[in-house]
Amino acid sequence: MTHNTPLSPRPLHHLAAGRRRLVTAAQLRAHGVSAAETSERCRPGGPWQQLLPNVVLLHQGPPTSDERLHAVLLYAARERTVVQNGGENGAGNAGAAAGVPVGVTASVPVQPGREETPPVPAYAEAMITGLAALTLHGFTAAPPLPSLDVIDVLVPRLRRLRTTGCARIVRTTALPTSVQVTGVPVAPVARALADAVAELSDAGVVRRLLTEAVRGGHCEPASVVRELNRARLLSRPHVVDAVDSLVAEGRALAEQRLYRMVREHGLPEPVWNVDLRLPGGPLLGGVDAFWPEHSVALELDTRAHRQREDDALWAQYARKREHLERLGITVVHLTPRKLRDCPEHQAAVVRTALMAAGDREPAAYVVALPR
Repeated sequence: MTHNTPLSPRPLHHLAAGRRRLVTAAQLRAHGVSAAETSERCRPGGPWQQLLPNVVLLHQGPPTSDERLHAVLLYAARERTVVQNGGENGAGNAGAAAGVPVGVTASVPVQPGREETPPVPAYAEAMITGLAALTLHGFTAAPPLPSLDVIDVLVPRLRRLRTTGCARIVRTTALPTSVQVTGVPVAPVARALADAVAELSDAGVVRRLLTEAVRGGHCEPASVVRELNRARLLSRPHVVDAVDSLVAEGRALAEQRLYRMVREHGLPEPVWNVDLRLPGGPLLGGVDAFWPEHSVALELDTRAHRQREDDALWAQYARKREHLERLGITVVHLTPRKLRDCPEHQAAVVRTALMAAGDREPAAYVVALPR
C-alpha cells in the first residue's frame, strides 16, 4: 500500500443508529464519504437531508425538536477534536476519524507515561438562548419547541458565522457559563430572557415572560434588568412597562419572604412599612420593618439596576442609612436573593442586631408613621 492509497470507507450504520442521526461534514469525510456523494444523497428524494451548512441528518422526514437543537449546536460550535497524543487540534480531523462528532465530548485512550487529558467540552463556545432556552428552562409562557421557526444560539462576537436556516446567531462579548438541560447547553435565564425580548414586540408576551422569571423563582429582577440594560433594551416602551411590572412583582415576593422569615424564625414582630420622622422634624425616610424597642430598622434592596437611576438610588439609600445610624438606629440591609437563598442566615443577622441593642447608647426618639 502506498501513501496515496485512499482509506477504506468506514461503515455509517453506527452513526445512523443513534438517537440523534446527525453528522457533520468532517465526520462523513472521515468515513470515506466524499462531498459529491454527500450532495447526491441529500438531493430531493435521497436518503439524507442537509439541515444546516456542514450538518447532515441521516434520514428523510421532518427533524425532531431534539435533532434541530443539536443541529444548531453542531453548526455553531467551534470544532475542537482530541488527538491521540493527548493534545487538542482546533481544525484537524483526528477526533472525527475516530468516529467522534465534532464539538461533542470525547475521551481518548491514555498513552503509557502520559497524564489523562480532560474531555473536550461539549459544543465548545455555543449554547442555546432566547425563546428555545426559556422553553428548555421550563417556562410555560414560552412557545413549544416545534412551533419555533428559528432557534437562537449564543456564540462569541468574533466567531465567523451567519444566521441561516433554523439557526439564528446571537453574539456576545462575554460568553456566560451555560446550564445543561437534558444534555443541551443553555444560556442562564436572565441572558436567555434578554435575547428573547430583543426579538419580541408583543408587550403582553414580554410581560408574561418577565413575570414568570421572577414568580417561578428562576432569577431575581435585578439580574434580569441588568441583562436588559446590557442589551440596550430599556429604551423600548413596551419593555420599560414590563420591567415596571417585574420590579413590582419582585418586591411583593421579597416582602412575602421577609414576613415568612420573621414568623418562621421566631423574631419579634416589627411594625411594617413605616416612615420614620423626628418629632416635629423632617422625614427621615421609609423602612420595610422597624423594631422601636430595639431601634433597629430593616430595608429591602429591590433596586432594578437601571442605568444611572441605580447610582442615584443607592446614594439616596446611603444618605438615609448614615442619618439613621447617627441617631443611634441600626439599619439592617437585605437583598431579595439573600432572603430566598439563605433565610436562616438573614434571620440570624436580624436577631444579632436586636440582641445588641442593649449594649448601645439609647437612640434618639423617632415617630413611626404608616406609609
